[in-house]
Amino acid sequence: MALRNSLARVLGTHKPEALPAQRYPIRIELPNGEKGYEERFWSAINSPVFGEDGEIVCISHTAIDVTEQERAAAALRESDKRFRALTNAAADVVYRMNPDWTQLHQLQGHGFLKDTVEPDRSWIDEYIPPDDRELVKDGMHKAIRDKTIYELEHRVRRVDGTYGWALSRAVPMFDAAGEIYEWIGAASDITERKQYEVKLKEANRHKDDFLAMLAHELRNPLAPIGAAAELLQRAKLDEARVRQTSQVISRQVSHMSHLIDDLLDVSRVTRGVVALERMSLEVRHILVDAVEQITPMMRARGHHLALHLPPDTTMVMGDEKRLVQVIANLLNNAAKFTNEGGKIELRADVQATQVLIAVIDNGIGMVPEVAARAFDLFSQAERTSDRASGGLGLGLPLVKSLVELHEGTVTCESQGIGRGSRFTVSLPRLIVQEGHSEPRETTSGMQEMSASLHVMVVDDNVDAAAMLAMLLEALGHQVVVEHRPDRALERAREVHPQVFLLDIGLPDMDGNELAQRLRAQPETADSVLVAITGYGQESDRENALTAGFDHHLVKPIDTKKLFQILSNVGKS
Repeated sequence: MALRNSLARVLGTHKPEALPAQRYPIRIELPNGEKGYEERFWSAINSPVFGEDGEIVCISHTAIDVTEQERAAAALRESDKRFRALTNAAADVVYRMNPDWTQLHQLQGHGFLKDTVEPDRSWIDEYIPPDDRELVKDGMHKAIRDKTIYELEHRVRRVDGTYGWALSRAVPMFDAAGEIYEWIGAASDITERKQYEVKLKEANRHKDDFLAMLAHELRNPLAPIGAAAELLQRAKLDEARVRQTSQVISRQVSHMSHLIDDLLDVSRVTRGVVALERMSLEVRHILVDAVEQITPMMRARGHHLALHLPPDTTMVMGDEKRLVQVIANLLNNAAKFTNEGGKIELRADVQATQVLIAVIDNGIGMVPEVAARAFDLFSQAERTSDRASGGLGLGLPLVKSLVELHEGTVTCESQGIGRGSRFTVSLPRLIVQEGHSEPRETTSGMQEMSASLHVMVVDDNVDAAAMLAMLLEALGHQVVVEHRPDRALERAREVHPQVFLLDIGLPDMDGNELAQRLRAQPETADSVLVAITGYGQESDRENALTAGFDHHLVKPIDTKKLFQILSNVGKS
């Protein structure tokens, strides 16, 4: 039918016509002697043959065997079909380039890069950021010159206009003469991998900084230990010098032990091998215990600590030791990075379901990038190159791990260098029915918080007086410190303290005589007098009470008893 129709058209148009290739199986003898058929394809051309009068005399029908061409075309179609299926199934970008890479023939972006279906000569401006164009050009020129595979990692402009990273690889396609007629390539999105590489490099840098810091901190105590050992070996020392030298060794060994303990503590917590001893805890007790631990350091640096406690009983569920450690670490961190004489604030704010505990300082502060990594291991070196305060920078990572073990969160904020820092711990609040909270003794021995009192401390030992005063101030009391009895009498008439804490062994006038004079002054006759003394015999106690003291405490003082005394005064 096709041949007849073609002949009719040739007769009508007087023009030759080629017929589509037709399948004509040919009977052949198979190798085993049997008869069979071989698939062959023929293409025919019907051409008119004209007579002298210009009319068609006949039609020439010429058939040509095109089996090989048909088989090649079929293979090409199948190959193209498979290639399209592969590009649709693959997650990678697939592209085709002309021989000299001046024209992008086609690109299937798979949502990573913009698709290109028409030839594009401006592809390098479209897909490659300016800073990477020379790198890409150098890579493709080398591949063209050497007729080798092109492979390169470079940045690309993504569909959304942002920049990402791609690993691009293209292979040259050669013709029969060995010349490149096209490049077929694929590009993988390696943006996430590159981001991880940057983070790993940054973490490695932090690790190196930490190891340098660790070496510094360990060498510091080793130097005096080595010198002391050398001295003991070479010199003939008297008993006093031997005692002094051994004390140096003992102090430095203790310092090294604390460093090692910090390392082990962080390791245990981060590996999740710390078991918490959970119990209901009063937030005020936790804060006071932490303040007591950090008081000597803050007093030594002349810091002013403001303590704001919740007015009512506020409970959380947790491990007492670990929560005190959290707050103490934050206070220690604030003290380290706050200049001498600076201000530090510890406050607790109670919400319906959360307790927010904040440590605020007016210290050196941080840039936002450093604040965001404040709780990462090995990040302390970014804050300051000054190592005078010592430490390995493990306190804050430990804080974060411990708070998270308590189902809480901790954040760091800073407005920038020189503008201080704020660390906020959020813990789940434990709601207890009124009258059902159980009192507990804190590590400081305090039973309950007392009202704010006017207190005078009189002690000729400046450090002892200062430390006791700071502890009392942290509890919310107003404290006046005097070192001489005559000045104490004069000042007492001005400020009318409710409680006096008096050392007995004072110069010029002992504590017992000072107590008698205070009782004789109208302004202080009814004040509560507490003897703070190293004399602990029963006769010493009787002498103090006879002189007018209400209480007699022996050094080192039992803080539990002292807090109970203050609490009772606050209630009266």
